[in-house]
Amino acid sequence: MTSSLPVPADRLEVLEADMLHLVETAAPTLSPEHRAAMDQVWAKAVQANPDLFDGPAVLCTATGYDGNTLVLSWAPVSYRRFALRRVPGAPRVSSVFVTVAQPTDAGGLIVGRMSASTAAPGRWQLPGGNVEPPVGAGLLDETELRRQACRELAKEVGVDVTPQALTLWAVTRGEHGNIGVHFEAPPLPEHTVRERYEALVAAETASGRTPELDRITVVDGPATELEGPRADYLEALLHRRTGRTHD
Repeated sequence: MTSSLPVPADRLEVLEADMLHLVETAAPTLSPEHRAAMDQVWAKAVQANPDLFDGPAVLCTATGYDGNTLVLSWAPVSYRRFALRRVPGAPRVSSVFVTVAQPTDAGGLIVGRMSASTAAPGRWQLPGGNVEPPVGAGLLDETELRRQACRELAKEVGVDVTPQALTLWAVTRGEHGNIGVHFEAPPLPEHTVRERYEALVAAETASGRTPELDRITVVDGPATELEGPRADYLEALLHRRTGRTHD
């Protein structure tokens, strides 16, 4: 039997889950007024940052449990839907994103800082990004989430892992009700990760593109060590890992 989870205030929650089950639903219908306001906010955002792209995205429409399985209901939308967050009185808009905790062989985690061309410049976070709907007749399931998480790790840090190598680490619900599905990759030597990141940056720069992360570092302690804004989940997950590794 599936039971729904109450929608909290915008504080971080770690949702316990042994397994994930994703269910596609229709996106909530917008009133003409909210749609017009959304389009207006999006147009201003693109004018301020031409790198913004109204590509495919996933909206979380509900969360609940079926036994020990966390059920995530989702709907395909485009990125402009998230402009509703700047429209007073608009419906709540919750994204679904994935991250990868890439450990080093010494026990720390790789954390990156978003570049100036991204939607969150200067923010420290784990490598990752918003989930996209599957292409064609594909399914959005945990296997697809792992695949997209691997793609983000390769795109942002230059580290290639297989989806099968990732383990489900945690699921969080934070600001705006955003759902984060966090995976953990096998450990690598720190120098290997840095070499791959530097090679990625060199290739992106040579092609005239701006890397999504303008800096990476290794953190083996609280997120307060990092100067600047941080993803809302970062402190809790670093604490979770520090407690585990020091047991």
